[in-house]
Amino acid sequence: MERTVSPLYAAIDLGSNSFHMWIVREVAGTVQTLAKIKRKVRLAAGLNSNNELSEDAMQRGWDCLSLFAERLQDIPAGNIRIVGTAALRTAVNSDTFLSRAEHILGYPVNIIPGEEEARIIYQGVAHTSGGSGKRLVVDIGGASTEVIIGEGFDNNALTSLKIGCVTWLERYFKDRALTAANFDAAIAAAKGAIAPIIEPYQELGWETCVGASGTVQALQEIMLAQGMDEIITLQKLKRLQRQAMQYERLEDLDIEGLTLERALVFPSGLSILIAIFESLGIESMTLAGGALREGMVYDMMSQMRHHHDVRERTLCSLQVRFQLDTEHADNVAQTALSLLTACDPIWQVEPQAYYLLNAGAALHEIGTMIEFKQSGEHAAYLIHHSDLPGFTRAQKHLIAELLRRFREQLTSLPEQHAVSAPTATRLLRLLRLAVILCHRRDTDHQPPFALSAEDNKLTLTLPAHWLAANPLTDTELQQEANRQSDMGWPLTIIASD
Repeated sequence: MERTVSPLYAAIDLGSNSFHMWIVREVAGTVQTLAKIKRKVRLAAGLNSNNELSEDAMQRGWDCLSLFAERLQDIPAGNIRIVGTAALRTAVNSDTFLSRAEHILGYPVNIIPGEEEARIIYQGVAHTSGGSGKRLVVDIGGASTEVIIGEGFDNNALTSLKIGCVTWLERYFKDRALTAANFDAAIAAAKGAIAPIIEPYQELGWETCVGASGTVQALQEIMLAQGMDEIITLQKLKRLQRQAMQYERLEDLDIEGLTLERALVFPSGLSILIAIFESLGIESMTLAGGALREGMVYDMMSQMRHHHDVRERTLCSLQVRFQLDTEHADNVAQTALSLLTACDPIWQVEPQAYYLLNAGAALHEIGTMIEFKQSGEHAAYLIHHSDLPGFTRAQKHLIAELLRRFREQLTSLPEQHAVSAPTATRLLRLLRLAVILCHRRDTDHQPPFALSAEDNKLTLTLPAHWLAANPLTDTELQQEANRQSDMGWPLTIIASD
């Protein structure tokens, strides 16, 4: 039988700080990463006062592209996109660099305008991050920062500012001193660049804010390493600034969670983000699932543009890849959500609780594709180690821990930061009940039920005649009531006439 192999795609981003190559293929309606190659070229650091790229900086770039070229040989030309960003936009001798770069790669390099970079970044964010309503997107690069407002897959405002973590390093931390004066100067200069967009952006408004690329990712990794949650706030940014200022020089930085690779541009990137938070009045920010490279790939994969719900696309892809019973999964999800709706007037859970419970129900049998007995452990492993576009790192962690405990043995959830601890426990309780209620795997044999909540106490009422006709489910429900009650989560099963 002839085997069909989906074509490969390559996106190369010649950034001002790093060069990146991402090679992927489309699998079951989602993107599968086959290779990620990154080299710290720091091209922007090679720009002099006349905006000329130094020979050393160009050579670093050419050396990197010589590595990339090998991986492009077996990819269709129409599936390759290579772009240059702020440093190459600025360099007056960019033609010299591009001439040799294109000879090395064998493909043209497109230096994209700032607004086009912002548009592609927004597409990368929209295709990999969940949520509805207007979103503010911030991407701090090596020599430019893109600030975008959009909704769904449509952008409302695109701006590329000439501020970046490499150029700000060279201007405001050139002496490598971590002083208050250097931080103040870097923040003030960034605020000056942001000033023209404050009024129009605040008039447009936004519901959520996400940050993309290296600076925001590095900050989040530091916060998680230090026991904080994944939500970035101005208070946390100021705390990290105070930590940095405990050291005299950049080379001395030893902040928990900060990698050596990122340390050099950490203070400059942090200064820019503080300026953006203060200028635009941002309350909180989460990390986006993708940015420029993801946007380039999704632009090439036209079939991906027809899926408007990123989270739903992710769940459907996993169901197809692991051959899950989608009809049964939908039934468990609908049952779980109806249980949550019945309790919500009392519990008043966070809005994201609904789509997290839906995700857990949609994927609850994923571990059985490996082995039944330890299916919860297998499910948790698969979710922990899978890309889940549309879900944050904390949300992925919670889904994995729910699936670890979706049946039989019941234990408390570990610390998590996706929702409050009481809400997480409640989602676990309802998922377990929904799985039992859908035990027959046929909606025609599913019982009518009613669930009520009184603080933390649940009462599930089912018809007595149905329980008598389904003794196994009756037994499982009674066992579940004992398990939850033993955990201090009272559950009562009542048979009604």
